[in-house]
Amino acid sequence: MIEEFRVEVPQAEVDDLRGRLERVRWPRRLPVDGAGSAAQWERGVPIEYLRRVVERWLDYDWREWEARLNEFPQFTTWIDQQTIHFLHIRSPEPVALPLILTHGWPGSVAEFVDVIGPLTNPRAYGANPADAFHVVAPSVPGHGFSVPLEDPGWNHERIALAWATLMARLGYSQYGAQGGDTGSVVSPLLGRIDSDHVVGVHLNGGLAFPSALPGDFDELSARDQAKLRLAEHLRATGTGYTELQSTKPQTVSFALSDSPVGQLAWILEKFHDWTDPTRELPEDAVALGHLLTDVSIYWFTNTSATTANLYYENRRAEQVAGRSEVPTGVAVFPTDPAMRHILDREHNLTHWSEFDRGGHFAALEAPDLLVDDIRTFFSTLR
Repeated sequence: MIEEFRVEVPQAEVDDLRGRLERVRWPRRLPVDGAGSAAQWERGVPIEYLRRVVERWLDYDWREWEARLNEFPQFTTWIDQQTIHFLHIRSPEPVALPLILTHGWPGSVAEFVDVIGPLTNPRAYGANPADAFHVVAPSVPGHGFSVPLEDPGWNHERIALAWATLMARLGYSQYGAQGGDTGSVVSPLLGRIDSDHVVGVHLNGGLAFPSALPGDFDELSARDQAKLRLAEHLRATGTGYTELQSTKPQTVSFALSDSPVGQLAWILEKFHDWTDPTRELPEDAVALGHLLTDVSIYWFTNTSATTANLYYENRRAEQVAGRSEVPTGVAVFPTDPAMRHILDREHNLTHWSEFDRGGHFAALEAPDLLVDDIRTFFSTLR
């Protein structure tokens, strides 16, 4: 059964958020060595910067963004004892290929608002109508409006199985899969699980440290050497959130679900560390309205615990082994540590692009580059 859905946050919850933002108890400042914005961020989100963002949040209009989200057809369905929320936008082009988009953490389906139009209706954007897609964009279980999380065990593989069921339920016998972050893991799994129906998998935003064998780093190009340095720095200084969310997701959620500023800082730090390294502040890479919409969704759905739970489940899940023969394309943006000679062991790589603009949140940072790369990859698979 599939039911229509609209985002409708009660006004009392909007008012409650505003009241909490007006009554923030700010922490004492920690001493900071050195000067400049980079040094200020070494210990986490700077208080002065967060104060400015909170002031912007107080001026932010949730209803405007809620209406923007509701411009897209949305639905819920019940799969594997879990409510699954999803956007489903059919293209006006009869040759359109179904495409399922998977977001990650700390993302949501809101990150796709700028790519849905060009993907579903390329003719309206001056592109080839033969490159059109029917877009399906589910909220990952426990994220956004795929709540409540009904039971444990929702790891990457189980999500991929649910996506296969969803696409079959929508009547799509042949389709593509695309994703970043969590989606960069779920989409290839979907290709393995549903290989008779998945025509191709397109990935971006793989954040994991490269899984290497002896000799893999011996003769790297200058570009791959830079990726390795960045990945090593991130592993050394930026993975505390992973340890917390994969070991004690419930404990950290008490702070995040009780304080919108805490939830904002938890997410904002990742938009600072993972976006285009040439951009000084998060809003230089991603429009602040998009950022605050993403954080607001986490706040209004109260999903700090259930989104963190995905890390807990995946830490304990058995890894799905084996090479996928489904055609796979990879778009590598700055901050992504993907290396072709390593990924080639597990994926049938038929397309590889590297860009000098954008970052981990490509759909928000460089939607034009991402859309064009998706079109190019799938153009040979229709």
